[in-house]
Amino acid sequence: MKFNISLPFLLFTLLNPTSATFVVQCYSRLFDQRADPIISPGVAADHVHAISGANGFNFTTDYAKLRASSCSTCNIKQDMSVYWTPKLYFKAQNGSFIDVPIIGDNAGGNLGGMAIYYLTRGGPDNDKLRAFPPGFRMVAGDASKRVETDDFAGRAVTHKCVGVDGPDSKGLPRTKCDTIRAQVTFPSCWDGKNLDSANHKSHVAYPRDGNYDGGRCPSSHPIHLATLFYEVYYDTKAFKGMWYGGDKQQPFVFANGDATGYGFHGDFANGWEANSLQKALDRCKDGVANCEKEVFGEFRSQGEAQSCKLPSMIDEQVTGVLSALPGCNSVTYGPAPAQSKANCAAPKLSLKASPKSLGYVDVTKSKGYRYIGCGTDNAGKRTLSQAQTSSSSMMVEKCIDFCKSKGAQYAGLEYAGECYCGASLAADRAPVQGRLGNCLMKCSGNNQQVCGGAAAISLYQACKGATCSNLARRESQRLAVLELSNADRGSELR
Repeated sequence: MKFNISLPFLLFTLLNPTSATFVVQCYSRLFDQRADPIISPGVAADHVHAISGANGFNFTTDYAKLRASSCSTCNIKQDMSVYWTPKLYFKAQNGSFIDVPIIGDNAGGNLGGMAIYYLTRGGPDNDKLRAFPPGFRMVAGDASKRVETDDFAGRAVTHKCVGVDGPDSKGLPRTKCDTIRAQVTFPSCWDGKNLDSANHKSHVAYPRDGNYDGGRCPSSHPIHLATLFYEVYYDTKAFKGMWYGGDKQQPFVFANGDATGYGFHGDFANGWEANSLQKALDRCKDGVANCEKEVFGEFRSQGEAQSCKLPSMIDEQVTGVLSALPGCNSVTYGPAPAQSKANCAAPKLSLKASPKSLGYVDVTKSKGYRYIGCGTDNAGKRTLSQAQTSSSSMMVEKCIDFCKSKGAQYAGLEYAGECYCGASLAADRAPVQGRLGNCLMKCSGNNQQVCGGAAAISLYQACKGATCSNLARRESQRLAVLELSNADRGSELR
């Protein structure tokens, strides 16, 4: 199933018909991982985030690294920012946790993303909106919060049971929903000096009057920025028959242990080409048609966005059925704020992505084939057309043996059980440097192996002797190297 993220944009437009805005459509995610370079630079974060944006994201990152990204999961090419929110889980009656898919996740390897709205709302003085400066970052929401408040920061975090009449709720809905939309609005007033602050919030502020999403900025934070608004759509319909405990308690919990929803939050690290963002803020006003196309020109396709993924750099399970939330996160219901646990053993970060995290099998010695990456395929004109076979028990080794019997130079696996062989590989179908691609489907004969995806093919090439090394692994090391300080390297990577 392909997810067109213009659906959330349509819903938002219907709900807010007078809003002047343009939208960054993040079709996919880089990965779900305990990573947060704002709150926890250089180390594993204490909870899992769903992360969208540019592949310059890392456990440490900065504006220059984001601008140097080779791809993004979002559609506007001038935007190399990164956006992330906590992952959602279902707490089962037996105490286990099951990750909740985001709309767009499917067995073919596609991942859903989020919609990022840039609301061009100045204050009552019609003050000029400024683009985020290079190096700017901020956080909205409070991961420890477990009680409803009616201040602007409290109003800025809401949830919606999609398709059910009624207002948004500040906490997670207590209704069995097909889809839950979690949303957070960021402060739009900046002090004009600091790109960040110790708590990642005090350099920005919500308007002093009006509303949390528009109004006059306080004198302490006089610079008006665009108002960022995140929407994430969680596919909750599969859990409707698993509720327990009556109507007073809902069973979903965010990765930070938040069973209320009041602790939902979002992080933003700016990676915009500044002139392009300023141009959009100046031109995208009420009544301006086709603003995004006129300002930004050609957009990144959904296929390009889906192919932009990062390898896992923490060896832990964050999806499927889990016995506990990753990290030291007890489920809390408030009203007291959640407390961080001391002496929580964090996993080590890996300087090199493993074959498992990259989705391939090392068969350089056993079969004489090296993995070269995830390419693309087309059912109308196959990438590898020399021979093909399929099996309900397909494995990497099985496909390579078949292709070797045909004298093929290349072997490729796709859609869990399909195997293709070829004598050559067209450049426009080959893996793209810096992208892991969309090969995420488990092999039908071995769920510890990856066999391509939908229109994505795991490619192996025949090789011999000392030259037989996995090309994708070398490229992945560039992607996965953690740019930590010397002190971090000594303490975290020993």
